[in-house]
Amino acid sequence: MLHLKLETLCHIVAKAREFQAKEEVVIPDSPSSPTEDWALQVLADHSEDYSVQEMMQTIGTMSERQRAELVALMWLGRGDYAIEDWESAVDDAIGDYSLNAAAYLLSHPMIADHLTEGLIAHGYSCED
Repeated sequence: MLHLKLETLCHIVAKAREFQAKEEVVIPDSPSSPTEDWALQVLADHSEDYSVQEMMQTIGTMSERQRAELVALMWLGRGDYAIEDWESAVDDAIGDYSLNAAAYLLSHPMIADHLTEGLIAHGYSCED
């Protein structure tokens, strides 16, 4: 069960698509740990971007559980977890990942697709 509204998730997917579609967006190589500041660098480089600001604001209003679900949804969508392991994924996302959810998510070039796939695994779609 998701503690996030579908409307909110679809808004985040749309903003992520807008941001990632821009030519000047550069995503660095993957870090060795989630606490490295490379994800924050993506935000710093694009802090003036309206899509980033809107996404940051939306994610910033979420509870820690909701931010953890958002990260877990991405992990589910990219195949790191199966739907049967949903609660484990959410538990694993609580902490550093949920505290830095916006930066972490924006630093992944396929975030919109992964969130969409995660929604499909839960039986939801932004197309409806």
